[in-house]
Amino acid sequence: MADKVKEVAIEEVENIKVQTIKAARSAAYLYPIRGIAYFISHRSLWKPLTSKLAPTFTLGIGITTFMFLFTYLPQMAVMAFTSGPLAAISAALLVLSESSTLFTILSKTFLIEDALVDTFDGVLVSTNTTDLVSEGRQIKGGSDIMGKLGKLTKKPLQKFTPKALIRYLMYLPLNFIPVVGTMIFVVLQGKRAGPAAHARYFQLKQWNSNQRQKHIEEYKAAYTSFGVAAVLLELVPMASILFAFTNTVGAALWAADMEKGNVTAHGTAEKLKEQARKAE
Repeated sequence: MADKVKEVAIEEVENIKVQTIKAARSAAYLYPIRGIAYFISHRSLWKPLTSKLAPTFTLGIGITTFMFLFTYLPQMAVMAFTSGPLAAISAALLVLSESSTLFTILSKTFLIEDALVDTFDGVLVSTNTTDLVSEGRQIKGGSDIMGKLGKLTKKPLQKFTPKALIRYLMYLPLNFIPVVGTMIFVVLQGKRAGPAAHARYFQLKQWNSNQRQKHIEEYKAAYTSFGVAAVLLELVPMASILFAFTNTVGAALWAADMEKGNVTAHGTAEKLKEQARKAE
């Protein structure tokens, strides 16, 4: 029995090693960074965000206040057993992380869903992949990127589901394990967030579930690396809404590069890596 456990453990470690190497080679983790640079340099993409600032800010303040009032002390008591004298700080960081995650889930579901779709499509239009966008919405004339976006004919982003909350609550206790637990939590969240970032892309491609799963499996390591980078950014308190938009920009840039053949499942083209270095 012990030998079997050891064998399984070795196989799992080897699998993690292989996936980590693939993720590094894919350079997909650069796209959230590229998304920030691209968003800053293209002011027309700011419109969907600015139109939602007031309600999302109010929601963020409300969630953070509620979480500190009702969850901080209980979690600090638990953290006292794992973090010792750093329990107060660790608990505060954990509550901020939880608040940020809940805020992101609720805002994406009820407040900014359409705005994120507009942002994704706007980036595709700005990168000359308008034909792809036309599969999911009407395209108008004009020089303004966002002004070209007409009525949606397909609305892909999924509404919040109980499974997402259950999965989040299942992973949440990992944060009570200092450092390692948080890392595992972020990776698990990233594995889900990566493919989810391309929900719009999959629909514009008109792929069925089998085609989507085949693509996701082929780009498994790349999607995980993108998702981890995106999740880390969206965990930043009070800035998660901004990073939700920049991550969407990054996802759209990645989709555009896929369409143009600049990236493959085995890695990112050298010219893209050079562009990312310049953007930094």
